[in-house]
Amino acid sequence: MTTSMTAARQNDDRAVPTPPGGNERRNERRKKPSLIERVHDRMFDAIYSRALVYNTCWEDPAVDRIALDLHQNDTVLVITSAGCNALDYVLAGAGRVLAIDANPRQNALLELKLAGIRALEYEDFFALFGFGRHTEFEALYRSRLRPQLSPFARQFWDKHWHWFTHRGVGQTFYSHGLAGQVGRVVRGYSRLKPALAHAIADLLSARSLEAQRAIYDERAGPLMWNAGVKWTLDRQFTMSLLGVPHPQRAEVERQHAGGVAAFVRSAVDYVFRELPLARNYFWQLYMRGHYTRDCCPEYLKPHGFARLQSGLHERVELHTALLTEFLSECERPIDKFVLLDHMDWMAGYRPQALAEEWEWILQRAAPGARAIFRSAHTDPAYLDTTWVNHGGERRALRDWLALDPHTARELSRQDRVHTYAGFHIANALGAGRFAAA
Repeated sequence: MTTSMTAARQNDDRAVPTPPGGNERRNERRKKPSLIERVHDRMFDAIYSRALVYNTCWEDPAVDRIALDLHQNDTVLVITSAGCNALDYVLAGAGRVLAIDANPRQNALLELKLAGIRALEYEDFFALFGFGRHTEFEALYRSRLRPQLSPFARQFWDKHWHWFTHRGVGQTFYSHGLAGQVGRVVRGYSRLKPALAHAIADLLSARSLEAQRAIYDERAGPLMWNAGVKWTLDRQFTMSLLGVPHPQRAEVERQHAGGVAAFVRSAVDYVFRELPLARNYFWQLYMRGHYTRDCCPEYLKPHGFARLQSGLHERVELHTALLTEFLSECERPIDKFVLLDHMDWMAGYRPQALAEEWEWILQRAAPGARAIFRSAHTDPAYLDTTWVNHGGERRALRDWLALDPHTARELSRQDRVHTYAGFHIANALGAGRFAAA
């Protein structure tokens, strides 16, 4: 569930534009979080307001491509996260990709990738974002990349360029950022257990799904899961580092009797038993600490890089803002929305802001627009408890979304990340079952 939650931060001291027809909600009572929820929220804010959170996207764009059905004339809005999928949507044929994130560090990472696409040779680019390490990065950064960056991105990478130059065992760019630090701990833990390290190495080189399943069942799985791992996964601090705030954790616990640890184990079991690791660059990165040339995102492959460098990268447009802020000022119609899982957080702490956000989404949606989003729950409560004003009618969010649960379930089975209980596709935004009736 490591997605860019930062785009959902709706601070009370920031003015949020009033959505069309949204004035009557100003007087509604906001759900008051408990003391423990407030403590967790403050901890989450303290962690996220100072750090790069995601060094790679943790959503499968192969699934997104099918769900979105991208075309040359499509304008796509996506929460930036690490920017990998924004680049993938351009390669998939989108005419314009608007990458939005409230955390400027996430956009600084995508800026660095775009600068590298413009200025570097493929081998240098892959060393940076494939292997996560380049011994000459400082010189490349100072001479070719830094001049292209915005003031904030320049300031950020002036302090952090050394992330790409580590020489220690297992130390790469992908050891950094909050989620990267968790991955580094996981890899360090496996190295402390030689039998587990050997089992993981054999998993990564398995030639068939049957062989992979046998290695996991007989050697890796029994060593991966113990009381200490369960205790660590059940701690909110661990979940915060992974991008899972307390409300999202509560959604997991509401749906899974064994709590977060049991959900994580079931997700990992599925990945290692049902999905070929040879094609799963998400979990390969997590276990290796870097990509390989044979298993990496499309933007890191020679053909994808060449297409981006030939001019496709110009279709990506970055904005540092809350979604509501951006949509209130954006006058162009948007065809596709990629909302990740940020609504889980908003529904728990900012239900009014979530309703306002959707009013702007529906206002800016082009005819026939589509949205995809993920959740910790297969049927999140906010679909029925968030009331949205659109076209003069105030209805539950679900009523404005022509959901396609069948296609979503089928695609969810193919998802190589597989850490989201719910994947949702909403067609014809604003038409929904209410309008259809």
